[in-house]
Amino acid sequence: MGDMTNSDFYSKNQRNESSHGGEFGCTMEELRSLMELRGTEAVVKIKETYGDTDAICRRLKTSPVEGLPGTAPDLEKRKQIFGQNFIPPKKPKTFLQLVWEALQDVTLIILEIAAIISLGLSFYHPPGESNEGCATAQGGAEDEGEAEAGWIEGAAILLSVICVVLVTAFNDWSKEKQFRGLQSRIEQEQKFTVVRAGQVVQIPVAEIVVGDIAQVKYGDLLPADGLFIQGNDLKIDESSLTGESDQVRKSVDKDPMLLSGTHVMEGSGRMVVTAVGVNSQTGIIFTLLGAGGEEEEKKDKKAKQQDGAAAMEMQPLKSAEGGDADDKKKANMHKKEKSVLQGKLTKLAVQIGKAGLVMSAITVIILVLYFTVDTFVVNKKPWLPECTPVYVQYFVKFFIIGVTVLVVAVPEGLPLAVTISLAYSVKKMMKDNNLVRHLDACETMGNATAICSDKTGTLTTNRMTVVQAYVGDIHYKEIPDPSSINAKTMELLVHAIAINSAYTTKILPPEKEGALPRQVGNKTECGLLGFVLDLKQDYEPVRAQMPEEKLYKVYTFNSVRKSMSTVIKLPDESFRMYSKGASEIVLKKCCKILNGVGEPRVFRPRDRDEMVKKVIEPMACDGLRTICVAYRDFPSSPEPDWDNENDILNELTCICVVGIEDPVRPEVPEAIRKCQRAGITVRMVTGDNINTARAIAIKCGIIHPGEDFLCLEGKEFNRRIRNEKGEIEQERIDKIWPKLRVLARSSPTDKHTLVKGIIDSTHTEQRQVVAVTGDGTNDGPALKKADVGFAMGIAGTDVAKEASDIILTDDNFSSIVKAVMWGRNVYDSISKFLQFQLTVNVVAVIVAFTGACITQDSPLKAVQMLWVNLIMDTFASLALATEPPTETLLLRKPYGRNKPLISRTMMKNILGHAVYQLTLIFTLLFVGEKMFQIDSGRNAPLHSPPSEHYTIIFNTFVMMQLFNEINARKIHGERNVFDGIFRNPIFCTIVLGTFAIQIVIVQFGGKPFSCSPLQLDQWMWCIFIGLGELVWGQVIATIPTSRLKFLKEAGRLTQKEEIPEEELNEDVEEIDHAERELRRGQILWFRGLNRIQTQIRVVKAFRSSLYEGLEKPESRTSIHNFMAHPEFRIEDSQPHIPLIDDTDLEEDAALKQNSSPPSSLNKNNSAIDSGINLTTDTSKSATSSSPGSPIHSLETSL
Repeated sequence: MGDMTNSDFYSKNQRNESSHGGEFGCTMEELRSLMELRGTEAVVKIKETYGDTDAICRRLKTSPVEGLPGTAPDLEKRKQIFGQNFIPPKKPKTFLQLVWEALQDVTLIILEIAAIISLGLSFYHPPGESNEGCATAQGGAEDEGEAEAGWIEGAAILLSVICVVLVTAFNDWSKEKQFRGLQSRIEQEQKFTVVRAGQVVQIPVAEIVVGDIAQVKYGDLLPADGLFIQGNDLKIDESSLTGESDQVRKSVDKDPMLLSGTHVMEGSGRMVVTAVGVNSQTGIIFTLLGAGGEEEEKKDKKAKQQDGAAAMEMQPLKSAEGGDADDKKKANMHKKEKSVLQGKLTKLAVQIGKAGLVMSAITVIILVLYFTVDTFVVNKKPWLPECTPVYVQYFVKFFIIGVTVLVVAVPEGLPLAVTISLAYSVKKMMKDNNLVRHLDACETMGNATAICSDKTGTLTTNRMTVVQAYVGDIHYKEIPDPSSINAKTMELLVHAIAINSAYTTKILPPEKEGALPRQVGNKTECGLLGFVLDLKQDYEPVRAQMPEEKLYKVYTFNSVRKSMSTVIKLPDESFRMYSKGASEIVLKKCCKILNGVGEPRVFRPRDRDEMVKKVIEPMACDGLRTICVAYRDFPSSPEPDWDNENDILNELTCICVVGIEDPVRPEVPEAIRKCQRAGITVRMVTGDNINTARAIAIKCGIIHPGEDFLCLEGKEFNRRIRNEKGEIEQERIDKIWPKLRVLARSSPTDKHTLVKGIIDSTHTEQRQVVAVTGDGTNDGPALKKADVGFAMGIAGTDVAKEASDIILTDDNFSSIVKAVMWGRNVYDSISKFLQFQLTVNVVAVIVAFTGACITQDSPLKAVQMLWVNLIMDTFASLALATEPPTETLLLRKPYGRNKPLISRTMMKNILGHAVYQLTLIFTLLFVGEKMFQIDSGRNAPLHSPPSEHYTIIFNTFVMMQLFNEINARKIHGERNVFDGIFRNPIFCTIVLGTFAIQIVIVQFGGKPFSCSPLQLDQWMWCIFIGLGELVWGQVIATIPTSRLKFLKEAGRLTQKEEIPEEELNEDVEEIDHAERELRRGQILWFRGLNRIQTQIRVVKAFRSSLYEGLEKPESRTSIHNFMAHPEFRIEDSQPHIPLIDDTDLEEDAALKQNSSPPSSLNKNNSAIDSGINLTTDTSKSATSSSPGSPIHSLETSL
């Protein structure tokens, strides 16, 4: 479909173009073929055909300085002739297609077939029906009307199947719609800077037309093809189109071609747009990909269709795995497909499904055998040919009962609950300033154990202000009085700051009275410009006198240089270079400094050391960022060799050093405290000076004075993690990262190395789940490598957003905490739903099974089961999956990857409630008719009318489910199940709605639902028994889980499975062979463990008898602690899960300690954990951490 619409689109444009071509000096075809050339060919072609880029601008009727006039008719005409900057998206699936997909479900198909057979048979009246020989089995009188009603059951089943299908399809459809809404929101938010009528404006990418003059800067993702007109130091990463990871330098005379979908890695400039939409390079690729690419794109759920970046995932820039970009692109398409939660759920669903299949098969077999034995062996009936249809009808009825058991057993609501929960969370997270680009990122965030955060803009407000300065040999602690600064120095200072900064950076008057002035552009430069204004000077006239076109040469800021310099030509033909940058880097290159009267004096290395001690370090310790401003004069002849940077950026004269404050956001310390309480370690990774970083980290509460932690600089970090050959070693990283809190002066590669190191670490028993925040282009690789990447919505560059999973629309760290809360909430919602779902499954299956075996007929009929299935699956998943999160979610540690979905407490609840429900239902089934003085409904003939007896059973069953749904709201054994119930209107509506429908079904359902109307007192009894669930829930909550050792947990990813299913699929490209070997080693370990296990069992038996009478003594937590670990782990018959549910509040302290892994193994959390832990941790680290000790190796491999 996709490529058809594209080609239509295309041919239409061509037709237009042929008629209008004359209005502009070049046609779309010409421009398009021009854009396919590269490098020198392109330059030659432009020279031959057009003359130069200015000539092309004239032909396109645009001015390189003023841009397009921007009038509506002109823009319309351009869109008509050259097309729009928009790639037509693939059509969404229609509702009917979704219905068809929902019908593919196997169980539903089986049911449909069974129902159709049943329907067919009910209309077939064989001649032998009156024959006494075979009718005895039917027993009882049967009036004509009843026989006529035989078709109702089949029809009802078909109807309920249709209901289920429609509901599923509708859910999928709304999900798709939501996703498209989200996408269009992402697209609308994507703006680009163009010049129109001399004004710099930001317009949505789709509005860009051919002939626009666009301003490109560091971090942009180019939205259309164009020619480079003017600019400085522009470097582009074209790997998304060419697969070459080297950055390409652009210049007017060597390579002016700028292509859509590529990333600006450095510098800035202007381009004239020559091709948009389907005619741009990316658009052409999309058209070629056609339908195929579109399929891919849907899988990758990241179709930012406008800029076509979906087809080309960003390649890690020069990261450790640079080479194989092409293979990686293919692999990336399927990366991050299956999240941890979905892995666990799929596994659980499969297990339950298998169990259900076995049960239903046994049910059918028993029913058939009982019937045949009873009819043909006990009563010795001959098989008469005319009786065949009657018998077949029986067999079909048995088959339908079997299938219904299967339908109830298979939890098809599980995937539904996950999608609803995720979709709901994503929608609500928008309100919390989280724009989620990948659904599963939301749930992964709940498991996060580490956050590596940027400093600037995330932890701080990103409103830079100069608060201290060192000018003319004096260190001013606040902004100096303008009169105290020498006039020469002042002039140099103003020029150096105004000219040597991006001209797009400005300070505008505040929007509201009394607000702060608005800072536009690079915030550090805004701080410096603000300093100029504070000195009662103005930078605008300086810029007007030296416009951007006149700048002779610009060395733009990048993460390697850490400084920016601009060269201008003075009136006397000599050159002057202004420079600014990180003070310790720029001061190294200074050999003079301006003194109090504005004269340069010699600045020797020892002066520099003194200055660092006296000025820079004190500033940095106040959490200020120090910037040095300097200049250098060059003679006019011989002209210096500008490309030889080392010689140029040297022998500078320092004008001043300023301390820029970037205040910590007021809400950050609280947010970080919440993270630490929730078991998440926050680390700061910044390009700033180490003293500044440390000061800010203390203000934020990332480090507390007196704790044992590391603050490293990038250089030192690299020295510690690399071996003699300079290769990075995982063991070395493992020694550092648990204590590392601040990494300063770090390069992008360091950030990537740290994230990769933490993720690949096997140092803790749970694999760490790492979230990373970033805003710059250089953060791309780290964002991509992390489990969850957060990009900044305001300060972030397109490249960072492209690589991220969640965009923080307000750039605020506390939104990350919200994301953690939502992620944990998703997980808990699923668990709540499971707890409810499984109780119903267990009960319904057992009732149908035993009922069928004892009374030859299931007490719950097929249609009733389908109704129960519908409330259980669809409605309950809606009700329980939309619980709003509460702050209490942040009080527990992360679950980790191998935490079972169904904890002990949940298992206790499921089995406990099942016991209650089964007891009551069987009581009603076998002695109910005596209690209510009604006819027994057991052993009813084939088409007999529905009995009150069975209706009461059905009604009670549903009532119990309804009240149990309220119980299911809490999964950690809390007592108050009504807590916050009114905050969730969906839940209340669904419970009441289900109740209302149930009344209708029972009173008016009649034959199709096999219900007969009940009296008021019978209703009261049903509701009363249902209410008993709530009371019983309290009884269950009283039983301490720690006593129920025999309960197994279910639905976990064991390590063995996690390796092939999870990891290898997830990042094939990132696991190198050594790691695979390591994992193989792990599997061998498990085999060894099975042997050790028996020995430890002996020890365990010994110890348990020893401590039988005593209270468990304290000492046991200190020295025996390391023994206690394996013992607790191996309690379960499967050795590979080092985890007992630690969320149960009832467990006593000693047990708790051994079972909550984050506190015991991340020794860095010790300060947050309880007092006792502090003592035990030290002794344990002494015993278990000496790498040589065998216990240590046992622990890690576990």
